[in-house]
Amino acid sequence: MSSDQLAPLVADLHLLTVLAATRSFTETARRLGVSKASASMRISELERTAGVLLVRRTTRSVGLTEAGQQLVNDMQPAFRRISESYSAARDLAGTPRGLIRLTAPVALGRQHLAPRIAAFLQQFPDIKIELELTDRFVNLANEGFDLAIRHTNAPPETHVAWVLCETRSLLVASPQYLARRGLPLHPSGLASHDCLLYLQGSHAGSWTFARPAGLPGKRKPADGAVERVGVNVTGSLKVNNSEVLRDALLAGLGIGLLPDFSMPPAPDGNGPAPLVRVLPDWQVQGFFGERIYALRPWSAQVPKAVECLVEHLRQSFVDGFAGIQ
Repeated sequence: MSSDQLAPLVADLHLLTVLAATRSFTETARRLGVSKASASMRISELERTAGVLLVRRTTRSVGLTEAGQQLVNDMQPAFRRISESYSAARDLAGTPRGLIRLTAPVALGRQHLAPRIAAFLQQFPDIKIELELTDRFVNLANEGFDLAIRHTNAPPETHVAWVLCETRSLLVASPQYLARRGLPLHPSGLASHDCLLYLQGSHAGSWTFARPAGLPGKRKPADGAVERVGVNVTGSLKVNNSEVLRDALLAGLGIGLLPDFSMPPAPDGNGPAPLVRVLPDWQVQGFFGERIYALRPWSAQVPKAVECLVEHLRQSFVDGFAGIQ
C-alpha cells in the first residue's frame, strides 16, 4: 500500500490503538471526542479495507483478534514517537501547553493531589489536566497516560521516576478504643485486638514489624541487628480505601495501619489527638510504599507541560506529610 493510500487510514489506525487500551467503544469515543457510533463505523471500515476481522465485539466486552493485536503491537511505538515529536516541536513555542493525562491513587489524589493541581492550573492556564483516580495498576503506555503518582518502594525500571517525598505506614487507634481495650505493648499483643485491615493482596491479615534490637531493657546485640516480629491479625472490617479505614478508626472500631498522608490533622490548641500512634518504637515493614513518586514511561523527550507539573509537585510535596501528624 502506498503512502497516499495509507494516509486516510492513519486516524482510524490510531483509533484502533486507543480501543485496544480501553476495550470500550464508549471510552474510546470519549477520549477521542467522537460519537460511539462513529468509532464503531470507522473500525468496521478499517476491517473492510484490511480484509480481515480486527475486533471481536460481544454484548459485554470488546477484544482484539490476533490480527488486530499484531497490528496494534506494530503501530504503538510509531504513534508514541509521533506524539513525542509533536510535543517537542510544540514546546519550541516556549509556553507550556497541551493536555496531561494523569492517574493517581484515590485517597492520595483526593486529599493532597487535587489542591496542588488547582494551584498548578492557575499558574499555567494553557495546560489542561485529565485526572483519573484509581487504586488499580495502570499501564501508562497502553492506556495513554502521561504521568502517574504512586506510593511504592520500587518504581519500575522501564519508567522515569521522580521522588516527590517520603511516606510512612503508621499503626494508630482512637483514644476511645485504647481506653476501652488497652494499649498493646508488643506486636504480638495485636492478635487479641480488633484490627482493621487494608485490602492488599493476600497479605492484608499479616503485619510485620521491626525495631533496633538494642532498646533499653534488652541485651545489646551486634551493631545493626534488628528484631522482627510477624503477627496475624483479624477484625470486623476490611477495606481497600484509606479514607474509609481512617473514618472507621476515628469511630473507635479498632487498630489499623494508615499511610501518613491519610492521617487526620492534629487539633489546634490542647485537644487530644484524633488518632494515637500505637507501638511507635516499631516500624511497619513492606506494607504501604515508602516514597511518593511521579512516574512516566521512559522516552527521549518529556513534554514541557509534564516537566512543569512534575517540578510543581516536587516543590509542593517537599515537606512530605509531617505537618498533618
